[in-house]
Amino acid sequence: MSKVTIYDVARVADVSLATVSRVLNNPEKVKPKTRERVLAAINELGYRPNAIARGLASRRSTNVGLIVPTCSRASVSEMIDGVADIADKYRYSVFLNVTHNENDIATNVWQNMIASQVDGVLMMADKLSDDEIERLANDTVPTVLLSVKDLDGRLPAVLIDYELAAYEATKKLIENGNKDIAFITSSSYYAMNDLKEQGYRRALAEAGLEPRILGLYNKFENSLEAFKEFFANNAAPDAALAVRDSVAVMFMNAAIEHGISVPNDLEIIGFQNTKYAIMSRPQLSTINIPTYDIGAVAMRLLTKLMKEEEVTETQITLPHSFVWRSTTK
Repeated sequence: MSKVTIYDVARVADVSLATVSRVLNNPEKVKPKTRERVLAAINELGYRPNAIARGLASRRSTNVGLIVPTCSRASVSEMIDGVADIADKYRYSVFLNVTHNENDIATNVWQNMIASQVDGVLMMADKLSDDEIERLANDTVPTVLLSVKDLDGRLPAVLIDYELAAYEATKKLIENGNKDIAFITSSSYYAMNDLKEQGYRRALAEAGLEPRILGLYNKFENSLEAFKEFFANNAAPDAALAVRDSVAVMFMNAAIEHGISVPNDLEIIGFQNTKYAIMSRPQLSTINIPTYDIGAVAMRLLTKLMKEEEVTETQITLPHSFVWRSTTK
């Protein structure tokens, strides 16, 4: 099969070579409809403008793309710091793009990054479809996942063992004498939350206890009201494990407003050990995720893949730990 060239892209998109070049290098200068047509042709043909450049050190772009669902989370900010520090050490520039958890935006962002000749991509996503994983796995541009993974191991990833962390946290709540232990999760699907729930359920099953899944969390702005409504109409659990620190703190605040004493009447454990855990009153017990290290290790792994160095392990699990504060006994 002959190699796909820029001329093929121009022919399929029915545009000039200059237009294709502008889409690749200055996409903001091209009309949206024309840009989308060129990107569609690039995707259809599998054209990769940096394929040759990747083999010639003198012509490397030294650019990497970083795709995140949001920058508003404290954990994402810490992860970006880890990526940036290692990128700077190896003299890579990082192009940051935010998807706001929209799948179509994530797809367009990824295509734009590839067309802009990045040497590699780091991606953090709350959810990835099987089609998206296949596309990333089959592309010539290396991609590393941060704090999330493809359960089939098709893509390199750096994260913690979410199932084990949730299992150990739930075991701690059980050892403290709690029987009615709730799992506070999102009403939307997130793959890593499923792993946390599996660990929670495993610990309860071993103790002969029934799970209590509360899918109350959706968007930050409306979650506190949902938690208040829950306490107004339901019996409070003895303890709770939340999928994020911010969720745990909102759940705790709603409980306290309803006269529930933390930790005397309700023990709570969060996930991540972000600034929310320290700023809350009482301070939150939480699972410490090394988010800075995840970003740094992922960027180092990506540099090896981009340089085609030998990599013995592409599924990297970093250790987690626990920080016991004032919301547990």
